[in-house]
Amino acid sequence: MRVDKGKVRAPEIGRVWFNSAPLSFRQLRGRVVLVDFWDYTCVNCIRTLPYVQAWHEQYNEKGLTVIGVHTPEFTFAQYESNVERGIREFGLTYPIVIDSNREIWTAFANRYWPSKYLLDKDGYLRYGHFGEGAYGETERVIQELLREIDPAVSLPEIMDPVREEDHTGAVCYRPSGELYLGNRRGRIGNEGGFREDQIANYDFSGSLEDNFFYASGRWASTAEYFEAVEDGPHSLRLKYEASAVNLVMACPHAESAEVVILQDGKPLAMSQATRDTQFRKTKTGDQESYVTVDSPRMYFLIDNREFGAHEIELRCSAGIAAFAFTFTSCVDPVATALRSAETA
Repeated sequence: MRVDKGKVRAPEIGRVWFNSAPLSFRQLRGRVVLVDFWDYTCVNCIRTLPYVQAWHEQYNEKGLTVIGVHTPEFTFAQYESNVERGIREFGLTYPIVIDSNREIWTAFANRYWPSKYLLDKDGYLRYGHFGEGAYGETERVIQELLREIDPAVSLPEIMDPVREEDHTGAVCYRPSGELYLGNRRGRIGNEGGFREDQIANYDFSGSLEDNFFYASGRWASTAEYFEAVEDGPHSLRLKYEASAVNLVMACPHAESAEVVILQDGKPLAMSQATRDTQFRKTKTGDQESYVTVDSPRMYFLIDNREFGAHEIELRCSAGIAAFAFTFTSCVDPVATALRSAETA
């Protein structure tokens, strides 16, 4: 989305900052400014961060200032210590401002995570992009605006995609939609629905329907999350169509807890593992796939590397609070074909 020059000036911002003293758009006049709205629990935001960090590294000395605006979706992401942990985890070194009250979000009339806005040297909005993708287009606009400052500036080539599925020719299928587990926005398939704001037993047997999750065991239902409580088995089940599955989780009443993962009735294979997946042998000698939840964030549960329809079951120990499932779907058909040939 391009905006005509000199039409829309950006609002002023700033209270709590990381990686920088407080900044203002007024003091940044004369520089190009990239404003990136993000949340450290948002999978689409996380996938754009390598590009944002690279643009900061390549163009900061050429006249670009990157400002990350952290606007949280969940209550725990309002806490500065959690945001700071996320900043360290993703290796972000550009200035980041905390927007827990959504003041900056509102000032920009923003509606999406992630959203990127480019301001020219005079502080006017010149470009916006919502969601993932358009990395080459965004970088080209950065370069155009830098050349408005100095037509003779020496700039690098547009950076190569950082992932297979970001290359031209990648296929993005329509995945299952984001699925919340809190009773304010969640979709539970159990008969009778949520027992809102109370602890209750949940039972389920039968077939799964799309776009719902199903619970068994004793759970506490809150507006934002669904928490496994007390003794006994606790499980969550759902159907999905995607290449990868993620789940925002926390342990509000425990130091840590575990989630055992089964897909289509089986433990994950090593080829489906993510950076969060762990494996161990059970007492019977079988392999078990699981993740350890020890901080509030998004956990990468499954990466099939190929788009498909599956059922998953999560066996949660007491203390697990589940907030939202997200699904990704873009794949590189060439890389997929090569993997299929290797396993044939």
